Formats: sequence, C-alpha cells, structure tokens
Amino acid sequence: MDLSTVGLLGLLALADSTSFGTLLIPIWLLLVSGRPRPGRLLVYLGTVAGFYFVVGLLLSVGAGLFLTDIQAWTETDAGAAVLVVTGAALIVAAFLIDRRRKVGRNKEGGGRLLRWRDRVMSAESGSARPLMALALTATAAEVASMLPYLVAIGVMTDADLPPAAHLGVLAAYCLVMIVPALMLLALRLVAHRVVQPLLVRINDWLTRSAGDWMPWIVGILGFLLLSEGADQLPGVHFRIF
Repeated sequence: MDLSTVGLLGLLALADSTSFGTLLIPIWLLLVSGRPRPGRLLVYLGTVAGFYFVVGLLLSVGAGLFLTDIQAWTETDAGAAVLVVTGAALIVAAFLIDRRRKVGRNKEGGGRLLRWRDRVMSAESGSARPLMALALTATAAEVASMLPYLVAIGVMTDADLPPAAHLGVLAAYCLVMIVPALMLLALRLVAHRVVQPLLVRINDWLTRSAGDWMPWIVGILGFLLLSEGADQLPGVHFRIF
C-alpha cells in the first residue's frame, strides 16, 4: 500500500468522523452535563467503532469473494451499460435528495434532530447499556449513507493486502473515525470552560448542515460510475480520471 492510498484512506476516515453518529452525538454527550464522564463517552465511541469494524469486515469478505467477477462483468457491454444507467440514476437521486432535505427541513424545523437529542439525554442519564443501544441505533441508521466507508473498503480490497494487514488497516480506519471526538473529550476534561463555546459552535454548525454533504457524495459517486461505464462502451471515451 503506497502513501497515496494511505492518504486517501485517511481523508475518507476523516470524512466519516464528522457524521451524525461519530461527532454530533458525542458533542451532545459532552454538552449534556457540566462535566463529562469520560467512561460513558468511551463506551459509546467504542460501540460505534466496533459496529463499523464488523460491518467493514463483512463488506471486505463479500468484496474479496466477488471483486474479480464484478470487475470482469463491468468490462462487458452489459456491465458498462448498467454502470451508466446506475450513475445517471444516482445523479438524479442527488438532486432529489437535496430537494427533499430542504423541504423536510422547512417542514420539521429540525424536529428529527431534537428527538435524537432527547434520546441522547435519556441514554446519558441511565446505565451504559442505553448508550450502547444508542450507538448501535445511530450507526445502523447511517448504513445506507456510509458512502465514504464503502469507497474505503473498495480501496482496501483493491490493494490486495494480506488478511492480517487488511484487518489492521480496517481497525486503524475505524479508530481514526472517532479520533476527533476523543480529542474533544480530552480538551473538555482539561479545559472544560474554555472548550464549552467551541463545542456549542461545532454543534450549531453540524446541526444546521446535517445532511448537506449527502447529495454531493451521491452525485460524485454517480458521476464516477457514469464515467467508468461510458468509457467501457464501444466508441465512447468519457473517462475523466
């Protein structure tokens, strides 16, 4: 695995680290009480990282079993046509998602996020088990939108690493995903009064921009599939990269 691949995986992991489950909920947990209880946040983040690791392991096994066949199929005319159609559909879906997100935000006024925050506060006041359940629920809700993670699994699989190295890279990826939340926890413990305004500002920004990145990721993925499929079709050269 070369440095460019490592850098790409690092960027994808950092993109995943700013999601609803990996950053916004931890910030809520840090803001719930006057001084956070680090053990409870560590339970939550450990559950999130463990969930992503298991999902990544299952995806890696599936990709390893079928990657060669899938690559061979996409090089056929039928496979290329499917890529083109899928890519075009994702581009259209990106516009629809963005429109639906704006309409939903105007109708609900952030009500869905407020309901999630109420769940966070309820979990924080109980034992560790509700926090684990909250982590599993939040990450499971993000499965359909974990496109950076899916791309990362594809990059790891394409690197053709030995099984032990693949597991190590996957574990490192999941760790990087929770590093920003761990850094905020450390800052909160060391200088909780100074960090409080920063947490509030990050919370406000993430709350306002929740879901804004999703149409872009779907659209970019659609464009890449469209480009890849069009380049495989006879007489067509549409490849950008």
